[in-house]
This record gives sequence, structure tokens and C-alpha cells, in this order.
Amino acid sequence: MTLHISHITQYTFDAPPSYGLQQIRLTPKQSKGQSYEDWSVSVKGASIQTEFIDHNQNQVHLIKIDEGALHVTVKSEGTVHVEDIDGVVGQHKGPAPLWYFLRQTGLTMPGPGLTAIAKEFAQISGTDLERLHALSSMISQRVTYKTGQTDSVTTAEQAISAGAGVCQDHTHIFIAAARLADFPARYVSGYLMMNDRIVQEATHAWAEVYVPDLGWTGFDVSNQISPDSRYVRVATGLDYSAAAPISGLTQGGSGESINVSLSVQQQ
Repeated sequence: MTLHISHITQYTFDAPPSYGLQQIRLTPKQSKGQSYEDWSVSVKGASIQTEFIDHNQNQVHLIKIDEGALHVTVKSEGTVHVEDIDGVVGQHKGPAPLWYFLRQTGLTMPGPGLTAIAKEFAQISGTDLERLHALSSMISQRVTYKTGQTDSVTTAEQAISAGAGVCQDHTHIFIAAARLADFPARYVSGYLMMNDRIVQEATHAWAEVYVPDLGWTGFDVSNQISPDSRYVRVATGLDYSAAAPISGLTQGGSGESINVSLSVQQQ
């Protein structure tokens, strides 16, 4: 499938920040079953300082906000070719060793809720793939998909306690439980072509677990499937903070507001 994606993020400030530096992870990965052409990342009200590949094999642009800027626009756009590979990305690549993806973070640190899920997961029989799909189903049933209940700093444990969350929360819970069972697991941020709309409010998130004999394999807890040709992998990491489309810091300024315009459609 060939998908055209346009993703625009606009920042507006009542008073300009004295300093701002942002990492932009908005370039799709060139990986098994996925390639892009004519992809571009551009900015207004800021300048691209450098571009590099990080330890998670993410393409990163580092931008600096212009002095006195009241408006900053980050735009990524292009065409991506995606094959349906049943979510199986394949063997591990990159400088970070597999054991690195067993490490919990502040967003995935286990508490009573995660410990209980991990104990139930340990009792599930079947192949690794069957057990992981069962874990995905268990999480979906316990944590209802509902917007407005969590935010970008909500932990997996907090989402379990709330009993509701979005794709980011489902993913954090899943990778935390998988790690407790000694499965290397990572967070994936990317795009999903929706069947009922072109314009969307946000990017999507799902998990990948390293399954022996298969390699990295995707699980979308929120939609209860493995990624297919509608999914575009953009960035991966231990959690949302390492794979966020845009992250960084600003100093000074006031009245920051953000507006996101995203469209994903088959070409």
C-alpha cells in the first residue's frame, strides 16, 4: 500500500521564549516492509541545526527556535510504501543490545497493577506469540480506550489504576509486562491510516516485542491486531519519551499553545 502523509505542528507563544531546542523524530524508518520517497521535514520560526541517527535507529533533526519567534511550524510530508508483514519486522539491528530493551523506565516502572498482570501472564500457556496476543487482550479488557483521562506523563501503573487510557498507555502497560517476563520490548510511534477518516488529531503508538525465531514483532493493544500495511513506523525507544515525534525544552516565554494537523491517506 502507498500512503501519503502530511503532519504539521504549530506552536504559538504570547511572549517569545528566550531559548528553545527541540528534537524532531518525524522521518519514517527505512525497514523491512517499509520505504519512503520524497520525504521532507521543514521548519518556520526555527532552524535545523543538525541531523543524525540516534541509538534507536531513529532519524532525528535538532532545531533551534529563532530569537523573538512567536510562531513555530514543523512540517513533515511524503509518501511511504508499506507491505503487510504481519507485524514481523525481523532481527535486531542497531548499537543498542537486546538486553537494553528489558530495562524499565519511569513511565513503565511496575507497581501493584503491573505485577498482578505479569503474574496472570505467567500462567498463560501456548507459544510465545499466542501468549503475547493474550496479554494484549487482557490489557485491552482492563484498561478501556478513552481519551482525556491521561496525558504524556501518565505512567503505566497510573493508567491501570484509572482503568482507562489511550494507545500510549496501552503500549506502556504492554511493554512493561513483557519485560517482566524477560521479553525485550520497545515503544513505537508512527502513523495509522484510519478506515473512516483522513484527518486525525494525533499520531499512533504500539509495541514491538522481540520474539525468539521471529525477531521484533508488533502488537497494537488499542486495536487488538498486529500492524499491517496501514501502519507506518517512525520512531522506537524504551518508552514515549524516547520515541516522541517532538521533544525538547524552551526557556522563558509564555502562553504556549499547540495545534496539530495530520492527514494519512492511501495514494
